[in-house]
Amino acid sequence: MSPGKPSLTIAGSTYSVDQASLLVRTPPGGLSGQPVAPTQPSGCAPGDYPGGLPAGAIAVVDDARCSVVDKQNSARARGAAALIVVSAPAGQGAPSTLFSPGYYKQLTMPVAVVTSYGGSALAHATAPVRLVLDAENVKITSRNVLAQTKTGSTNDVIVVGAHLDGPRSGPGINDNGSGVAAVLETALQLGPLAPVNNAVRFVFWGADEDGLNGVMDYVFGLDDEQLNDIAMYLNFNLLGSPNAGFFTDDGDQSGPPGQGISAADVPEGSAGIERTLSGYLNLAGKRPADMPLGTRTDYHPFMVTGIPIGGMSTGASQLKTPVQARLWGGKAGVGFDPNFQGPRDTIDNINREALAVMGSGVAYAVGSYAMSISGVNGVPSHDKRHRTRLP
Repeated sequence: MSPGKPSLTIAGSTYSVDQASLLVRTPPGGLSGQPVAPTQPSGCAPGDYPGGLPAGAIAVVDDARCSVVDKQNSARARGAAALIVVSAPAGQGAPSTLFSPGYYKQLTMPVAVVTSYGGSALAHATAPVRLVLDAENVKITSRNVLAQTKTGSTNDVIVVGAHLDGPRSGPGINDNGSGVAAVLETALQLGPLAPVNNAVRFVFWGADEDGLNGVMDYVFGLDDEQLNDIAMYLNFNLLGSPNAGFFTDDGDQSGPPGQGISAADVPEGSAGIERTLSGYLNLAGKRPADMPLGTRTDYHPFMVTGIPIGGMSTGASQLKTPVQARLWGGKAGVGFDPNFQGPRDTIDNINREALAVMGSGVAYAVGSYAMSISGVNGVPSHDKRHRTRLP
């Protein structure tokens, strides 16, 4: 990949943009056009525009209501030459509807994303602007790595996963070398012939950072029978944050809802998994807190198919509150991982104490459910699973 220097020039001032059309660039030197906004700011349908656009126009829309693919198709239908999405995401990122799975494969014209700062300048532009999207992306092959015990019921498989890749902006030791290390060590200690009642499948996902491609390819490739044979999915990510918190994925929905997630989206059994993980953390002397569920984590494709999910983390770039600092120690007003997805995410900045606690928690959860999926913290038995392969 050549990152290029994607930019937007308005009245002599240059603004940085993100190139959403990963496989489509502007012509050399960029593309000039009059910015035009639809009457409905989201631009989700051709009818949101007043009529045909001027030749070479650049459509400017907000990030609400629909995917960037729908926004592109609507703008193209009205004659736009390019699309700019104005997005000022909150702490959890852009709306979950904006970047649908595999969106970049469906973008056929230059599409950029700009912050509200650039969006304000666009709104006041009276002359054509210049858009340069010159990042060159190439398709590469990435692989998932799977291993399963030879023992235990294959009708009640415990799937345990962590993503292998890290961001381009840093070494990726906490995100997600820590999760990979904990899952791998659990696999090594369990061994292939463990005396378990339920088979355990360890999965290391490829191509997570660019849109959960590895896990989506895997889950969406399973048929109904294979989906029903999975009892649960346990996901582990960011287990050694320097300013650590101790979080369990909010399977019982007792905390604030995550963006794009409702209680109805959370499969039965997820609450029991959270209770198991919370119980472990309490035993380890770390009072757990809820981590809101989201659509951009490797458990989400499993959720969509109805498979119970759970996991733990020590936090990313969110700021630790004074209450959390009193609860867990560390510094209030500082991110749980100040090095998140940056060049300082190195082995020297791993919180080894937190990793020891969380790594043992991985083993505890896997060992518990490898023996039994029944009881108050269990998940639905095989005869009560009715999952359907996704198209």
